[in-house]
Formats: sequence, structure tokens, C-alpha cells
Amino acid sequence: MAAVIRRRVLVSGLVQGVFFRDTCRREAAGAGVAGWVRNLPDGRVEAAFEGEPEAVERMIAWCRRGPSRAVVGDVRVSDEEPSGASGFEVTG
Repeated sequence: MAAVIRRRVLVSGLVQGVFFRDTCRREAAGAGVAGWVRNLPDGRVEAAFEGEPEAVERMIAWCRRGPSRAVVGDVRVSDEEPSGASGFEVTG
């Protein structure tokens, strides 16, 4: 069985109103990563990615770029314990 990791990501910059969440959902589905993504009231986007290490790292790298209309200023990553998540959803 492959190792599973979970990372929480906070992305700041021009990341709301630029299809960040929907594009993130599609990228995560393509990478086989579970979790969620949501907008925060302060203008940041928060996401949790759970899956094989290479796939999770691929999603973190994508967050550093974002979709074409985004201007990513900063990405903060923290480790979390895997929760057995399945699927990927936009929660807010």
C-alpha cells in the first residue's frame, strides 16, 4: 500500500474570483488527490490535500502558480495527519 500524506495549504494574493477553487478541484481529481478547497473571508484560499506524496506535492506546486488569472503572493504549507478522505470538493 502506498504512503498517504496530508497537507494544509493557505494561498494569498489575487486568488479569489479567478477560478482558483474550480481549477484546483479539477487538478486534484486529475492527480488522484482527495480533500477540499475554500475561500476565506480575508481573501486567501485554503485547501487540504491528501494522497500519495508525489501527487500532493504536485498540487502544492500547482498552488504556487494557480490558474492563469491568479497572482499568487504566498503559499504556506503545514503537515496534518491523514484522515482517510476520499473525493475532492469545493466547500466555500
